[in-house]
Amino acid sequence: MIVELRVEPQYKDNPEYIKELICKSIAPDNRLPFFKLVRSSIDSRGRIPMYQLRFEVQFEQDFPVVMPLTEDLPDVEKNQEIHIVGAGPAGYFAALELIKQGLKPIVWERGKDVQERRRDLKAIQQENTVNPDSNYCFGEGGAGTYSDGKLYTRATKRGDIYHILKLLVEHGAKEDILIEAHPHIGSNKLPNIIANIRKTIESRGGQVNFNSKLEDIIIKSNKIDGIKINGTFIKTARIILATGHSARDVYSILHQNKVFLEAKPFALGVRVEHPQSLIDDIQYKSYPRGSLLPAANYSLTCQIGSNGVFSFCMCPGGLIIPAATSPGEIVVNGMSLSRRDSPFANSGVVVTVDPIKLAPFQKYGPMAGVFYQQSVEQGMFNQGAKTQQAPAQRLTDFVQNKLSNSLNDCSYIPGLVSRNLHEILPKDVANALKLGFIQFGKLMKGYYTEMANVVGVESRTSAPIKIPRDKITLQHVQIEGLYPCAEGAGYAGGIISAALDGHNVAQAISQQINAKLV
Repeated sequence: MIVELRVEPQYKDNPEYIKELICKSIAPDNRLPFFKLVRSSIDSRGRIPMYQLRFEVQFEQDFPVVMPLTEDLPDVEKNQEIHIVGAGPAGYFAALELIKQGLKPIVWERGKDVQERRRDLKAIQQENTVNPDSNYCFGEGGAGTYSDGKLYTRATKRGDIYHILKLLVEHGAKEDILIEAHPHIGSNKLPNIIANIRKTIESRGGQVNFNSKLEDIIIKSNKIDGIKINGTFIKTARIILATGHSARDVYSILHQNKVFLEAKPFALGVRVEHPQSLIDDIQYKSYPRGSLLPAANYSLTCQIGSNGVFSFCMCPGGLIIPAATSPGEIVVNGMSLSRRDSPFANSGVVVTVDPIKLAPFQKYGPMAGVFYQQSVEQGMFNQGAKTQQAPAQRLTDFVQNKLSNSLNDCSYIPGLVSRNLHEILPKDVANALKLGFIQFGKLMKGYYTEMANVVGVESRTSAPIKIPRDKITLQHVQIEGLYPCAEGAGYAGGIISAALDGHNVAQAISQQINAKLV
């Protein structure tokens, strides 16, 4: 039986109060219920923000203990090998599922493990030094490990989201993620969880290799024949390609090998940062947040002509971080620690980009979006301070197309430099953002303010390329044994959807192997 309740913040964690409400709701002839919270969200539309709680209720007995999903994983050390390129959520959850199916995963990751990555993240923050193979995008855990750890997804039809969340809990995440409407782990917590997943993979006979860069894919007669890692040829008939949306060199490898690729729409824009206290006041109607409510977030969207303008990856109580993957680029992203206790709130605000409209870049074929992104990122660097200092304006000055005489305090550690972003961003993107901000100010009173900074450029929202695959086998439509996977292939958009896609690809491979054995 499901019971839904609305309670004020101070009653959310009061079990006796909750029990009383449940009893009143279902009038159970004096029987005491057993209840389990299965969903929690906040409705802040009214005068007082309310928690919306969904409980599973039963009377005969308490809820049984759920056995760990990893308890019965077999030892696959001597079993058939499947190679995975990329140790992000897609690669690691593919590895877990391969083990479950009795196959041995061998994971190749160009970057470092989660602990070693920290040195390179410090270097880009404090020394303006970008390591092309170890940064906020590359390394164990992928881009999400140190850039927030949000677990919300709309990919509910792609698989069992609860299964993925449960595996994260088994490896160290709080059980809260199983019930929250917008679950979040935090960049301070996720690295240890990722390391624990690696330990599970290795304890069952799988392999994880770091500092191992894919240099080539060997194809013979439209079939995978092997891969080249750090100059060494490794023969294999199957590879799961889970390299993420920023592995531009992998796209080049595929393109040079005449692997069919498709340009796809993506988004480009900026990071907008407000004081978190302002967002709290707007969203909670000045209701005192205290410790009873989380840092408030928002989601905004509007249509400007043929372009969609929307907020993306909102980070309440968060930080803006440098996400460049090569020297000579400025790329910004957002993250939050688990407590979300920064005094700032930031969000990407981006504009949809149709590759058909990228006339100057059409000569690059399916790589047009890649070179377009890169040109904007390099422009931010060259027209900024030629360091990781990011070009920025006050929000009101951006809308008015004028240079800011001063900038607000900001969470971005490398620092900001005042520039007119209209002179650096593509004109159609800048104009759409300008009109979008005006609309956002109407949709969310108080959003449009000189207290906010606009920081460029947010360019890695999604892959600008799709690597097409068969809907049933999940193999590339042209190359047998090539399994394009997750965000870098155009089939995911975050940690959970990427993990689901990795899981699904692993299952597809197992089914094909078993079918050949019959």
